[in-house]
Amino acid sequence: MLKVYSLLIIVALLGGVGYAAKSYYNDTQNTIKILRENNAKLEIAAKTAEESTKALQADMKKSAALTKSLQKKLQKAEAYGDELRSKLNKLNLVVEALKDSKVLEGKMNGASAKLWREFMDNTGNTNQPDLPKWLLKPDSGTGSESSNSSPKNNNTNSGETKTSPTN
Repeated sequence: MLKVYSLLIIVALLGGVGYAAKSYYNDTQNTIKILRENNAKLEIAAKTAEESTKALQADMKKSAALTKSLQKKLQKAEAYGDELRSKLNKLNLVVEALKDSKVLEGKMNGASAKLWREFMDNTGNTNQPDLPKWLLKPDSGTGSESSNSSPKNNNTNSGETKTSPTN
């Protein structure tokens, strides 16, 4: 009987070891399956992150180029503004208006028309529309030769305004 009991104990031990091995195998297979799924997700995430990084770098280069271009344009605009300020400082508009207001009006209308056309050209307007009413020569007969006589007049040069001699 001792042999039977020892045989039962050995069979029970072997069964327990076999069950433990089977359980370990199943747990290991489940872990491997989960790790494979996670690895696939990580590969997709890494690829997406790499593509995003490349896109951000390209955007940074584009932004840097645009910023550089805008900086150059800003410097040109500031230089032009400084030039206009220096010209305005040289002019004494009050004295000139008191001397001959018609000549000053002509200069101002001519310069305004020129700036208006430049503004329209710079904003992408290729056709030459009528000038706004505030830039047109008034019907009362005031103004000078350089003021606009028609809304389609494209030759406006405020620098060539003729002045009348003073008495």
